[in-house]
Amino acid sequence: MTIGYDDFAKLDIRVGTIVAVEPFPEARKPAYKLTVDFGGAIGTKRSSAQITTHYAADALVGRQVLAVVNFPPKRIGPFTSEVLCLGVPDADGAVVLVGPERAVPNGGQLY
Repeated sequence: MTIGYDDFAKLDIRVGTIVAVEPFPEARKPAYKLTVDFGGAIGTKRSSAQITTHYAADALVGRQVLAVVNFPPKRIGPFTSEVLCLGVPDADGAVVLVGPERAVPNGGQLY
């Protein structure tokens, strides 16, 4: 299936910096609760991410990630995820986060 550029342009994908990580023991699969700072226009948002295979919680703070910021909030058990952090699977299916190769301002939009 192909889509037009107008379909892609509907996604608002921004860069943000992880500022806090909490365990999410209620999740069905191992996950963290992330707090991500997207800068002044968007602010701080929360996300659930199944990234425990490759990332220790303390190593995630300060890391920049790309996330879709214009999906509606999604309830995941007792937690509401406000953004979708993007990742790709490794050879075993574990998530590897997607982010810029060098530091950029929070809130920068992917294009």
